[in-house]
Amino acid sequence: MKKNYSPENELLFLALGGSGEIGMNVNLYGCDGKWLMVDLGMTFSGGEYPGVDLVFADLEFIEERTKDLLGIVLTHAHEDHIGAVPYFAGELGVPLYATPFTADLVARKLEEAGLSGQVELNIIPDDHGEIALGPFTVTYIPLAHSIAEGNALLIDTPYGRVFHTGDWKLDEEPIIGEPTTEEELTELGDEGVLALVCDSTNVFNPNPSGSEGAVHRGLMEEVAQHEGKRVVVTTFASNVARLQTLGEVARETGRQVCIAGRSLDRILEVSQDNGYLTDFPDPIDFDTAMRLPRGEVLILATGGQGEPRAALARMAEDNHPIELTRGDVVLFSSRQIPGNEISIGKMQNELARRGITMVTDRQSYIHVSGHPGRPELEALYGWLRPDVLVPVHGEMRHMQEQARVGKANGIEHNVVQSNGDVVKLAPGKPSVIAQVRNGRLVLDGDIIAPADGDAVTMRRRIAHEGVMTVVLVRGSTPVIDCLGLPLDEDMPDFIAEAQSDILAALRKLKGKDAQDPVAVHEAARLAARRAARRWSGKNPQVRVLMPGLAQA
Repeated sequence: MKKNYSPENELLFLALGGSGEIGMNVNLYGCDGKWLMVDLGMTFSGGEYPGVDLVFADLEFIEERTKDLLGIVLTHAHEDHIGAVPYFAGELGVPLYATPFTADLVARKLEEAGLSGQVELNIIPDDHGEIALGPFTVTYIPLAHSIAEGNALLIDTPYGRVFHTGDWKLDEEPIIGEPTTEEELTELGDEGVLALVCDSTNVFNPNPSGSEGAVHRGLMEEVAQHEGKRVVVTTFASNVARLQTLGEVARETGRQVCIAGRSLDRILEVSQDNGYLTDFPDPIDFDTAMRLPRGEVLILATGGQGEPRAALARMAEDNHPIELTRGDVVLFSSRQIPGNEISIGKMQNELARRGITMVTDRQSYIHVSGHPGRPELEALYGWLRPDVLVPVHGEMRHMQEQARVGKANGIEHNVVQSNGDVVKLAPGKPSVIAQVRNGRLVLDGDIIAPADGDAVTMRRRIAHEGVMTVVLVRGSTPVIDCLGLPLDEDMPDFIAEAQSDILAALRKLKGKDAQDPVAVHEAARLAARRAARRWSGKNPQVRVLMPGLAQA
């Protein structure tokens, strides 16, 4: 590989996002001077960046090499795999490739971003559709997941074949779609697989992830137990198989379906436009649902992760057209995403306070994961028999554990990498050969900015420490204003002492320093901060304003 990181006669792998974390998946393959991108996802800040919701991988590395980027191939339509497309696809300027369901959702995102017609979007058949891009030939391999048209990618190159799993699981009763069979995967293994780039999310689960068909039976039994009660089911909107199940459960238990949540409405529309959920019951509106006897309606709601503006949170707060009262039932047909525990707990406590019954997957078989447990990983290893295992889609502990499982199952080479590590897969022994720039960007208002930039850093500091403003006017006592300092009734005494400290600090300045705006500014700032720390234990962000004087 040349010093400018252009791949020569070799096959490279480089993750810019999704390795060492769950979410924000952006993967690159390099071969014979060209790059191929797999997925372009995002993640949510979870409060790590105050005032910010969306977080992206920093794409500077590939943005500087767009002339060598052949295209972006999307494995499936979850936000952590396609969510960054409307923010970066126009700038990258290369074609997108996706199966019909994924392409439809992407097209709607591009339209909302005003990019319709500006980004080439190619629709590939969802049954081993094939793409030829320079030295890469990419074939879609259908696998089960918690969304329609989940796919692995079989990437053929002059230096070997890569099986990139995307998100996947094994499911004997998938409800939606027809995953590739054991026999077909074994045949691929017989043909030879150089590298398996594999989802690590559930490697610590000693059991298989479970079947959507079993969830169908579990939900049927659970809903049937609550005869005469209003039942709400919250699930991931993108889980088309689960929506199919819930439509059948409603029909078989004599209930009509009501949809509460825009993302559910959108997925239902996209699904039906692409040949899924064609026999889903016609949903009723909120007014009709509230007029029906309680036992004759099944409400499908967004908000199982505690999102404050989602339908279920509003129901919990009694601030939604669908009203819940004591004795009603909420089924959580979803898993708790790490980081959402507090918001989910707050919502569930509010539901409990109002006497609403809650059932989760810990109490009843009403949810299964879309990611492989250890037995499924071991089965895939046995079918494909790769020479190299590259764990992705996990925190470091997940990826290290998958490497150990792979080694125990006879995979000779295991490469644990992080975002920014350039991995040479072939020729020769696979290894990390370089580290390139990587990082995070945030959508801050309408601006995409560095996650570690001054604005976010200062906002985080203000959130933790507060802010103190000092106005210096020549010949007058400093004017002080504070936000976020925990002084309350002590504030007047604190301000008086801080004013005295600042004046004393300024009097100590002699000669040129007494006339130097920079020295005056710094003396006032340090005196104010010391006073704040002495009184409150906080180190606030101190702003010193000097109207009429030169600013530091």
